[in-house]
Amino acid sequence: MPKKERGLVELYHENPERADWLVFGRKAGPDRRGFLRGAGLASMGAVLGTTIPFSANMPMGLIPAALAETVDEFTLDSKHGDMIVHNDRPVNMETPPHLLDDDITPTDVHFIRNNGTMPMPMSKAEWRLKIEGEVEEELELSYDQLMDEFETVTLQLQIECGGNGRAGFNPLPRGNPWTIGAIGCSEWTGVRLRDVLRRAGLKQSAVYTGHFSYDEHLSGDPDRQAISRGGPIDKMMDPHTLIALKMNGEDIPLAHGYPARIVAPGWAGSVSQKWLTRVLVRDREHDGPGMTGLSYRVPRYPVEAGAEVPEADMMVMGSMIVKSVITDPVGGHEVSAGRPFEVRGQAWAGDNRVAAMETSIDFGATWQPATVEAPVNRYAWQRWRANVTLPQAGYYEVWARATDDFGRSQPMVVPGWNPRGYLNNSCHRIHVVAA
Repeated sequence: MPKKERGLVELYHENPERADWLVFGRKAGPDRRGFLRGAGLASMGAVLGTTIPFSANMPMGLIPAALAETVDEFTLDSKHGDMIVHNDRPVNMETPPHLLDDDITPTDVHFIRNNGTMPMPMSKAEWRLKIEGEVEEELELSYDQLMDEFETVTLQLQIECGGNGRAGFNPLPRGNPWTIGAIGCSEWTGVRLRDVLRRAGLKQSAVYTGHFSYDEHLSGDPDRQAISRGGPIDKMMDPHTLIALKMNGEDIPLAHGYPARIVAPGWAGSVSQKWLTRVLVRDREHDGPGMTGLSYRVPRYPVEAGAEVPEADMMVMGSMIVKSVITDPVGGHEVSAGRPFEVRGQAWAGDNRVAAMETSIDFGATWQPATVEAPVNRYAWQRWRANVTLPQAGYYEVWARATDDFGRSQPMVVPGWNPRGYLNNSCHRIHVVAA
């Protein structure tokens, strides 16, 4: 059974009995009391780290309290108190817009999107990266070898969850209900993936990569992967695609992939595999968990809201699309009527560049230009600013709209529906009150 793009809490809330079957393989008995059997009991015991003496009495669809009570303490201790927790297992945390105001996203406010459990950290000394598959020479490299034998680079790079904005879709697709804050632009230091692939020597048959990691599936089953995505060779050979070894000048925190991860900026964050241990070069599109079915795939043609789309008509997402966020002021801010105040934020456009920014105070009837700065480096987001004046007292909404260098602008409403709620780039808006 392929992994579904849902967390433990969401699974159990939606359908407890099916969640038991998907995650632990436990099935209800003839009297529907519910009990554990065989592999299901072993899987749950592995997750809890011990046996369950009274497992026969355990109601069907009950999340063990040890899994349901708290988010991993390490994660909470290292994160800003205003972060929004969408799921506790796996840990998924969103950044409120006002915490995205820094040009370099601080580590403690960078969003977290996990698919499996937070693993026990693997030390730098024991960690190895394997490069295998369609290469002339398979490699096994240590952390020190990467640092010493390859050129290191430091870049500001955006990572955005493919489902950022999912909460805006109607009907609401399953998955974490991200609003606007599943995005970050931290400073990453590492080596170019292309340099490592060139050392291995790509065969002419090489067309795609598959990424593998040491985190565990939620079930605790060592034979199941939490996620394994990859990307086309041309994206992996982009000089901005990194094997990252540092985040904001420090060792990458465990929650963000210690000791090493892929950073493939501008594409869905799931391509940027955390806890990286292996890159498999393939002669076809990768088919690991998270690459097939509806996962990180969108329809090839427009579909009606709520429609079921055949898998054959779905395609893998590539570059993220143009988007922006208002980071200041915070929604609900009070201002003086007739006096200008600054509105600012960040904008980004996947593989592309933001060419223009605009704001509106009349629900999109008219738009005024804002200033937008050039990115520090390609794939860094771009600071924008506007001076806004509200003509009289009352309730207003400030809307922001970005346009990329191909002339593609954010829509004012949620764009075309897709079954998993990806690529919502509708205009961000906040309300302000003029007195």
